[in-house]
Amino acid sequence: MISNWSTAALRTVRTLGRGRTAGGRAAPVTYGLITLCCVLFLVSPAAGLNPAYGTGEELLAAQRAYFRRWGVIPAELFEDSPGSALTPATALFVHGSWVHLLGNMLFLYVFGAMTEERMGRLQFALFYVGCGYLALLGYAGANAHSQQSLVGASGAISAVLGAFLFLFPRARVTSLLPFLFFLPLRLAAWLVLPFWAALQWLAAGRAGDGPGVAYLAHLVGFGLGLVFAWVRFGGGSTVGGVPATAPEGEKQP
Repeated sequence: MISNWSTAALRTVRTLGRGRTAGGRAAPVTYGLITLCCVLFLVSPAAGLNPAYGTGEELLAAQRAYFRRWGVIPAELFEDSPGSALTPATALFVHGSWVHLLGNMLFLYVFGAMTEERMGRLQFALFYVGCGYLALLGYAGANAHSQQSLVGASGAISAVLGAFLFLFPRARVTSLLPFLFFLPLRLAAWLVLPFWAALQWLAAGRAGDGPGVAYLAHLVGFGLGLVFAWVRFGGGSTVGGVPATAPEGEKQP
């Protein structure tokens, strides 16, 4: 299974938000997506909590079957199968482990609310699913012979980061950088998020098509989000000076 997130060398501070956007309004689509992903994970064999899936090898077999059913398998995606064409959408709501889920949802919680407020609820929902679908499709196209299952929301969440960068380039992001001895620094989004994207680019160049992290899906999603925000909100629509705190990314399994 290929999971979908990375901290690489950049780690950020875990901070609980206030549950409101910069304008003081709730973000129901963002919180709805988080709730849906969490509920689906808890009832799935990936969580390891349901005794109906058994333990040991029986549980592992159930997890593999679950990922193959709902995840993207690049080698099967471009066959004449309507069901396979839907998997880039279903895979957005499937996560491979607790760390994978929590890392993704924390990023969505912090960056999604402000982006949703700027875009509007319906547009944000379509943007999230559409960019997530295309990010997974892009990875599958570049690894068309891979039999590994691809799951996770981070292609879509990377698109949210790309849009956030354009819409809120001067928002302050509290970050911990390992090469500075994890000294907490408040940096502008236009510094932090391109640095994150550069790390994905470097990691994608070293990654194979085996189990691991789909860095290419991150890059495709990030680029799609940035371009969409530029096309849709270009011409003086960016917002600066809004405080924002980035969460801690997940450790890779």
